[in-house]
Amino acid sequence: MTDKPKRPRDANQLAHMIAGIATGEDVRSETDTSAQSKGGKKGGERRAASLTPEQREEIARLAAEARWKKG
Repeated sequence: MTDKPKRPRDANQLAHMIAGIATGEDVRSETDTSAQSKGGKKGGERRAASLTPEQREEIARLAAEARWKKG
């Protein structure tokens, strides 16, 4: 692993990162995604509860076809 932070693609974020490096600020801080993960887990359960068995079967069939599709 390298200690170099990944360069952002957005010009404004890149300028912010360069200014942080120049002033000695820590630019390696990453965003906190723990809340997003928790929300996704809740949302999946709630969505499954609201679907009919036929809808769940259709979604599962399409997912299986996508996994086994010859590419």
